[in-house]
Amino acid sequence: MHTDLSAALDIGGTKIAGALVDGHGRLLVRASRPTPADQDGAAVMRAVAEVIGELTVEPAWPRVAAVGIGSAGPVDASAGTVSPVNIPGWRDFPLVDGVRALVGDRPVVLVGDGVAMTAAEHWQGAARGRANALCMVVSTGVGGGLVLNGRLHTGPTGNAGHIGHISVELDGESCPCGARGCVERIASGPNIARRALANGWRPGVDGDASAAAVALAAHAGDPVALGSFERAAQALAAGIAATATLVEIDIAVIGGGVAGAGDVLFAPLRRALRSYATLSFVADLTVVPAQMGTDAGLVGAAAAAQQSRLDAFVPMP
Repeated sequence: MHTDLSAALDIGGTKIAGALVDGHGRLLVRASRPTPADQDGAAVMRAVAEVIGELTVEPAWPRVAAVGIGSAGPVDASAGTVSPVNIPGWRDFPLVDGVRALVGDRPVVLVGDGVAMTAAEHWQGAARGRANALCMVVSTGVGGGLVLNGRLHTGPTGNAGHIGHISVELDGESCPCGARGCVERIASGPNIARRALANGWRPGVDGDASAAAVALAAHAGDPVALGSFERAAQALAAGIAATATLVEIDIAVIGGGVAGAGDVLFAPLRRALRSYATLSFVADLTVVPAQMGTDAGLVGAAAAAQQSRLDAFVPMP
């Protein structure tokens, strides 16, 4: 029997998704359950087990060589544990051991969701063919991951590339992580909306005060909404330029809900980047939208499993 497939899990605060993924990044079989985030850790693990159970009864299951998990974080890949902020019942939860017990002797690989997105974009998306890349998820938080020298670079705990907690404003506001002036504190969706409201922007008659509503107002020319996105773009540009200067990436890929704002984010981001990425070896750095969409977590978890098994991350043709 050929072992040409990977099993993938994408674990978030709303949904637990699973899939069997082939060597071209195609999702052959899917399964999902709502995340019982308001229940205890055992209940959440039961939902994971149900997803895995749907996959293991598929005729293709014997072809699975490895299992990849992309999880909301923090994660600790070295210990095999997760402590997702949006799943209170899981604190230092031994997820890898729990999954191993359900999948036989197959290797199980754990990465953070930002790293999984990075693996997906490098394998099949906007960073395909690039040797050195930063990929970011800008949404409720700001996460990310790195590809260096053609390989997914996870770091010892699976959190390398977490650009959201680079400080870009030394005397800035306190961040929930404990530092000050973090990229996330300025550029995440809730903080874009918070800043717009503080500066006088008001929601429409529907009362929607989300970053998506601020983006719509910015597209309509509202100066306060535009200013809030410009500030977020400046913070992202500073963090991207710092990363590029440190490890010489040549492309930054941005996904997540905030990236859906389009030009009101990307236009000021590219302008600001020219002011921060000034050294010759980063001056050609490009910024592009992500391509993999909602499947990025599953595709990326499968890619991480493949890299671990083969000890090399080589995008498939």
